[in-house]
Amino acid sequence: MIRDARIASGTHIEPYSHIVQAETGTNCRIGPYARLRPGSKLGDGVHIGNFVEVKNSEIAANSKANHLSYIGDSSVGSRVNVGAGTITCNYDGANKHRTVIEDDVFIGSDTQLVAPVTVRRGATIGAGSTITRDAPEDTLTLSRAKQSTVPGWQRPVRQVKGKK
Repeated sequence: MIRDARIASGTHIEPYSHIVQAETGTNCRIGPYARLRPGSKLGDGVHIGNFVEVKNSEIAANSKANHLSYIGDSSVGSRVNVGAGTITCNYDGANKHRTVIEDDVFIGSDTQLVAPVTVRRGATIGAGSTITRDAPEDTLTLSRAKQSTVPGWQRPVRQVKGKK
């Protein structure tokens, strides 16, 4: 479904994609099952893959979010790779905030970027991270809780009603 949108030449749109009040550059690849909401603007050669939603965001040339991501109220630079399961957390319950991702950034899968936040040029974000402060350029930034194992732990067993 395409409504009130500008689609540049060479852009390929896969089935079941929704594009409303958005704009693409040339040679973009969108979908399947992608959603470009109002205010979205894609640069040339951008890939927006399956189950990716973009709202009120600019994504510069040759960047990609290939699957299962939400990019809202964001500015994304050129040559950025947004890993699967990445979301921009742009709403605090009262106000919306912007996420800025500069050029040449790599964002690992299952990352949450809690706005307002900036990921500086060339930064890498480790998979499974929740980023709440700006990430410096050309560095690895990650946040993970220490993994632990509980010996002897047993999963609760469901009791059948009427039996003890």
